[in-house]
Amino acid sequence: MANDPSWPSEPAGRYSLSALLAPAALVRLGIIALVLLGVASAFAWTAGWLSPGRLDQVRLIDTFEAVNGAHQGFRRNHAKGVCLVGWFDSNGAGARLSGAAVFAAGRIPVVGRLSIVGPSPEVADGSEAVRSMALDFTLPNGETWRTSMNDLPVFPVKDAQGFYEQLVALKPDPATGKPDPARVAAFLSAHPEAARAIALIKGAPSSSGFANATYNGLNAFRFVDTDGKATPVRWSMRPVDAFEPEPAETPRQKNYLFDALAARLRQGPAQWHLILVIGQPGDPTSDATLPWPADHETIDAGTLTVAAIESEAAGNCRDMEFDPLVLPSGIEPSDDPMLSARSAAYSVSFTRRAGETKTPSPVQVDRGR
Repeated sequence: MANDPSWPSEPAGRYSLSALLAPAALVRLGIIALVLLGVASAFAWTAGWLSPGRLDQVRLIDTFEAVNGAHQGFRRNHAKGVCLVGWFDSNGAGARLSGAAVFAAGRIPVVGRLSIVGPSPEVADGSEAVRSMALDFTLPNGETWRTSMNDLPVFPVKDAQGFYEQLVALKPDPATGKPDPARVAAFLSAHPEAARAIALIKGAPSSSGFANATYNGLNAFRFVDTDGKATPVRWSMRPVDAFEPEPAETPRQKNYLFDALAARLRQGPAQWHLILVIGQPGDPTSDATLPWPADHETIDAGTLTVAAIESEAAGNCRDMEFDPLVLPSGIEPSDDPMLSARSAAYSVSFTRRAGETKTPSPVQVDRGR
């Protein structure tokens, strides 16, 4: 990799191969891999990388369960989470880009979910946990907008081939229970785009909790205004609470991130600004490993208020499927193939868990503040 002229030369400690292969980096890389495990193989199926006769959505979920285990009644990924209740106050500024009702000035009810990445609802919170926010906007015209976001700056791989090779590289060695560093090094050498993306992820510090994390949509979409003009857009939810980094020594409580969120909401609602990033000619819309330039024009489209959280149960977010293609008029998919792949995989996963016996969530919180 030292001979690759496209590889960043400094700061060496941040981008060095030894840093990327450090135990903590491998842990977070493995967790990040779970973000895509249920979608990249589905992407391979929809893109024809693997023959549809050999691989379909059902087999994808079967493979996910074989690798990670199945927890009856829970999501195959993001299994550990809580439901949120609140609203979105649109200031009308987003209507410049999209005719979607969500951007007309006014208040819209929102439900959703805050979670950490992983297949087990029993996993302990940790400093390497990828935090996620999923939202369901119920619009006054009867439409729905659903979106899911992570506290990552980019995705670690750009296509199914790269993700497949990443999974192989990160497969634990039976003798050590950890990935083989030589395989990881070979993967990074063969995929400099993944190495650069992982360096960006590794260089972005985790927040101390859910309430002060920034959640990024990562994938690009097309916003269409009332005149039919389309604009590529990415978005983020940026917190009103000041960012604080994860402390060097995290609490020992199993659910400390969720306990801290409940304590924060007892002090008052938590809020985020919906920031729309306007794409420019040449910006990648089909490759989520590539960030857009930081100097792009942005629009603050309004404020999300989370007033309460509650444990997952029948009738709330537990039974929602946060399909990224549930879109209102005025928001359309981009050419990113992972969007349709995620939709297909989510459908199978949802159908499967909907028919399973439900057990209470290990995360129990009091509703309200």
